[in-house]
Amino acid sequence: MTHVVLSLGSNIDRERNIQYAIDCLGEIWGQLDISPIYETSSVGFDGPAFFNLIVGIHTEQSLKDVIDHLKAIETKAGRVRGPKTFDSRVLDIDVVLYGDQNLRDQGINVPRDEIEKYAYVLKPLADIYPDLEYPLTGERIEDMWRSFEMKEQTIFITELPIQDAIGES
Repeated sequence: MTHVVLSLGSNIDRERNIQYAIDCLGEIWGQLDISPIYETSSVGFDGPAFFNLIVGIHTEQSLKDVIDHLKAIETKAGRVRGPKTFDSRVLDIDVVLYGDQNLRDQGINVPRDEIEKYAYVLKPLADIYPDLEYPLTGERIEDMWRSFEMKEQTIFITELPIQDAIGES
């Protein structure tokens, strides 16, 4: 079984879309590790705040099969794909870690560079997997968070009814 870590985000009908994604992921992969949900400012564009979280799954599926499932969930939630730009999202689900594999030399952004760049990925990742080692450096995720420079990013933990519904593993 491969431990796969996903980053989820939405800034359009956020609560509904995050709940939908959690429900779908649970139907496909069963037991989920779910971080707290954070409200974060939009990055790279002027738009509504996002809800972001990290979800961990265990699977025997290939990376391609996992990504195919994620794209189907995004599409069913109403995401319309266009040019890759920073803009509002109905739902965005990315594989940030696929086991301890470094697939960047194959042209695949795994581990996702967002782990090193954005609080909305690193903070919830550190919440649920503090001792996980980052495949590129071997550094503990919690240590990466402690040394992270926020710059102009904002991140606030949310207290939403959705957390009661989805629980934390």
